[in-house]
Amino acid sequence: MGEPTPGPLSQPLTAGAVASVTGFASSFVLVLAGLAAVGASPSQAASGLLALCLAQFVLAALLSWRTRLPLSFVWSTPGAALLVAAQGRTGSLGAAVGAFLLCALLVVVTGAWPALARLVRRVPTPVAGALLAGVLFPLCLAPVTAVRRTPVVAVLVVLVWLALRRWRPVLAVPAAMVVALAATVADLPTGAALHWVPTLTPVLPPFDPYVLVSLGVPLYVVTMAGQNIPGFTILEQLGYRDVPTGRVLVGAGLGTGAAALFGGHSVNLSALAAGIIAGPGADRDPGRRWIAAVAGGTGYLVLGLLAAPIAGLVGGTDPVLVEAVAGLALLDSFVGGLVSALADTAHRVTAGATFAVVASGLTFAGIGSAFWGLLAGLVVFAALHRPRARA
Repeated sequence: MGEPTPGPLSQPLTAGAVASVTGFASSFVLVLAGLAAVGASPSQAASGLLALCLAQFVLAALLSWRTRLPLSFVWSTPGAALLVAAQGRTGSLGAAVGAFLLCALLVVVTGAWPALARLVRRVPTPVAGALLAGVLFPLCLAPVTAVRRTPVVAVLVVLVWLALRRWRPVLAVPAAMVVALAATVADLPTGAALHWVPTLTPVLPPFDPYVLVSLGVPLYVVTMAGQNIPGFTILEQLGYRDVPTGRVLVGAGLGTGAAALFGGHSVNLSALAAGIIAGPGADRDPGRRWIAAVAGGTGYLVLGLLAAPIAGLVGGTDPVLVEAVAGLALLDSFVGGLVSALADTAHRVTAGATFAVVASGLTFAGIGSAFWGLLAGLVVFAALHRPRARA
């Protein structure tokens, strides 16, 4: 058999544009809500969103071009949900940035030290899945809370999401956000103006040890287990078995560290967008699909330049509506976490214990529930499933 015939150049460019637009529209509101939850002002949240988009563009363009592989990068959606769950516990955005930098360091070390990468991949699936589901659970309740507090607008948001979920799933979350923003614009005072100039705002971290442990470590775990590892798996399933794992992780860690200095939380290898960018729809020739990854990164860069007005609108929206839209966007990820946590009947008690501790919102010794849930899950797993010694 001969080499596959390349399609027109417009094919990978279109695939990259679709991946970036859908990825941005479906979760940018969660990023802004997460940064606001850890103390960011609207301008700081805009800076963080822009920094993430810049990092994603640089990583996708540089690594995809150098390796000729479709390596797409996105922000950590589970990580943003973790920030929302940590609302009011960091004290300031600076303390959260310290945790972002710790996460970046751990990702770099994982990429440079293969033994640590193997150790992370050995985190039991029931524990990782339940950790993700527990982090997302409070946010998935937000639509219910919104209906109780602002019934007219919230019900309209949910109905729009539900209708489009049935007929045009890719538009469901963006359309729901448009409804929420429209309600905000209608209430803006006359003469109110939005800032349009994108600005990167440096943030100095004070390195609070409690925040480092309670936010930095869980952020690393959910980013690795929820997006980096699945991203490698999807690429392998699509036929890319020579992905340089170490180089990708070191790059993602460095990108996270650079974005963190301006308020961005975490950058990782894409899992969901990989199906668009690295799949046959991007190009019949697998050797040309890296163009789609570069185009996707460029799309994020363009959208990131609109971060200031977007953050201004979202910042003026009732927070419960913003969280409601984010909760609707995360239902799929929440269900996916539950399914992976409960798939093995022998480990359901471990999954249940992990989920219960994480979802409880427990704070002990200044450390949040995500860390304690991870620790509890590992302890229960070891206690219940350690091989018994032969008599």
